[in-house]
Amino acid sequence: MADAGAKKTKSKNAEEDRRPYISRRAAEINNKYGISDLLIDIGRRISTADNLDDALEMMTEMMSVELKADRSTLFLNDTSSGELFSRTAQGQQRREIRILNDSGIAGHVFQTGESLVIKDAYKDKRFNRGVDEQTGYRTKSILCVPIKTVVGHTIGVAQVLNKIDGKKVVPFDDSDLVLLEAMTTQAAVALQNTQHLEHMQKKSAEEMEFLDIVSDVTSEIDLSKLLAKVMGEAARLMTAERSTLFLNDEKTSELFSMVGAGLAATEIRLPNHLGIAGTVFTTGESINIPHAYADLRFNPAFDKQTGFFTRSILCTPVVNKEGKVIGVTQVLNKRGGPFTDEDEQRLKAFTAQIAIGLENAKLFNDVQNMKNYSESMLESMSNAVITTDDEGKIVTCNAAGYRIMKLEEETDVIYKKSEEFFIGKNEWVMEKIHKVDESQVPDIFMDAELEFGGEKVSANVTVLPLISSEEKKLGTMVMIEDISSEKRMKSTMSRYMDPGLADQLMSAGDSDDFLGGRSTEATVLFSDVRSFTTITETLGAQGTVQLLNEYFTIMVDIITEEGGMLDKFIGDAMMAGFGIPVGHDDDEDRAMRAAIKMMTSLWEWNKKREAQGLMPIDHGMGLNTDNIVSGNIGSPKRMDYTMIGDGVNLAARLESACKQYHAHILVSEYTVKKLKGTYRMRDIDDVVVKGKTEPVGVYEVLDYHSDKTFPNLMDCVNHFNEGRKHYRAGNWEKSTSSFREVLKANAGDHLSNTYIERCELLKAEDPKDWKGVWVMKSK
Repeated sequence: MADAGAKKTKSKNAEEDRRPYISRRAAEINNKYGISDLLIDIGRRISTADNLDDALEMMTEMMSVELKADRSTLFLNDTSSGELFSRTAQGQQRREIRILNDSGIAGHVFQTGESLVIKDAYKDKRFNRGVDEQTGYRTKSILCVPIKTVVGHTIGVAQVLNKIDGKKVVPFDDSDLVLLEAMTTQAAVALQNTQHLEHMQKKSAEEMEFLDIVSDVTSEIDLSKLLAKVMGEAARLMTAERSTLFLNDEKTSELFSMVGAGLAATEIRLPNHLGIAGTVFTTGESINIPHAYADLRFNPAFDKQTGFFTRSILCTPVVNKEGKVIGVTQVLNKRGGPFTDEDEQRLKAFTAQIAIGLENAKLFNDVQNMKNYSESMLESMSNAVITTDDEGKIVTCNAAGYRIMKLEEETDVIYKKSEEFFIGKNEWVMEKIHKVDESQVPDIFMDAELEFGGEKVSANVTVLPLISSEEKKLGTMVMIEDISSEKRMKSTMSRYMDPGLADQLMSAGDSDDFLGGRSTEATVLFSDVRSFTTITETLGAQGTVQLLNEYFTIMVDIITEEGGMLDKFIGDAMMAGFGIPVGHDDDEDRAMRAAIKMMTSLWEWNKKREAQGLMPIDHGMGLNTDNIVSGNIGSPKRMDYTMIGDGVNLAARLESACKQYHAHILVSEYTVKKLKGTYRMRDIDDVVVKGKTEPVGVYEVLDYHSDKTFPNLMDCVNHFNEGRKHYRAGNWEKSTSSFREVLKANAGDHLSNTYIERCELLKAEDPKDWKGVWVMKSK
């Protein structure tokens, strides 16, 4: 310690000893070179610079000339990032160089405020040789001085390299040091002012951009479009990779957001008290996390599912004008480092400005949803609904009204006076309307007779007053329920067959073509109870029948809920169709949802059975989409509406293959290609089923699993897909390695064991014409 103190004192004394010499040299330099004129010229030229880039360029040029340096650089300090920066011209472009303000020779000079004269750069440990190695330049001597204001505040450093004397490189001396210090001191104020001006101009431009963004965003009243705009602009404003705006749903206590646009839009929902977003929402305080994975509140599950890597997070509350938190804005991964306090304040200001627009859009969305709900409910009703305004004009008529009243054009009913519409044999309806209008009490007329288009209609007619929340008369509503013989027959038929089939039969003018058979695209679902022989032996006849009745009740209800039609029971198996007799634009998804729910419902039922001491049961399912033939097939004495064709057979083969692949739900590539929803699946094989020659892609559906029943599911799927890729290519070693990775994540994945065995077998056989296709030997 004494030695160190002595060295420091010696260094300080040496510096003090040099000062008179340096002062004398400064006077000599002034006399010899006219330094006063030079300093005046520096101040004049830099003060006339239009911007900071020009000022830096002027100063570096003057440094090189006056100090006879081969190269020169002027660094200014960026207080917001703790970096020294310089700018150089490259053609029409400007290149900015940035280094930490505590690294290298420039960093040392900036931190200590002391100048350095280095005669041999390569002997100085602070010198970074990497730049020379990259560029091929050879740095020999360095002169580096701090740029200080008149009050001694260091705002940057000036650095010159390789003093040239004739054709030789010579070291810089103390006179060079004095000259450079004088030049930088003279330029410091002008440089500081220019840097401050640039900062103010940048802030002004940012504020103008900020106002433009806010104006653009708040002009949108469509909630999904507004959410997309806010997320996009927030990410751009914060120079972040991603952003999400969550709004609070007070009915469900959930934070929700929309990802995507139009029909492809997906809603994300999470409890409003969980995670980082939930913490910000409940506390109303911002959270700035520079390292996400070091924070226990961060949930890495989304990163695992999507493959995205979250580094930094900034999350701020969205507060309305009453001071109530209505949501949160979250931005991820700022480019160039973590989010700063300035970023936090900027995001807060942004959310404060858009809060009003969000509330307006949310209100508009709620009103639009109510309107859509009312219209959808009106259109979906089987009863005719007609409404009139306070002047007695008909303003709405739903689809059922057009059908029941035999109307073709909107002009046949809309804006007609109710007295002009309800005439002739329907005139009694006007009497009911007048009565209700006077009494403001609803009236019902049961099993009445009406006539539309020359046809009699038996109906129940209800007339209701329409009243506003302020008890003001708005008009009248007339509801007509068709209870004619056709409807009663349809109700009777629905007891004995699928309601959709009965509906189509009754609505068809001539049902012969329909019953005789037609080709249509449908998704076929086969299900079969596993180990049924063991069940029958254990339960006996009565117990087996009782079990099947309970099982089929659960499963058929699920199929019906998704708009499917039960085709038939085949012992302990079931066959159902989605897309017959009435098709939908998402029949494949309906079949998938039904299959997934059939699995989860079976597991729930098994829990109840096991609690009662009863044996659990298991089943497998196969799904395939294809053109099939449907119709009434049989003899004149006994007919059955059913489906036939190769598409039906393939679904049955897939159900049977569930045992071989240790799976519960297998679907063909033809179904997968038509799915609109997103499901957790894995591509498990390309097979040639018995009786066919062309291979079919087979997928296993895993959506019914939980973390308990299938640990690390997405990791397993990724490793499994990698294994399948190598398997198709005939790379047995890599394929086996990938399947072993699956088993590390989930030791209970029997299918991976099956593939390992396959790979060993194929490795031994070494097939020459391998195409990645497996031939199924049994049905």
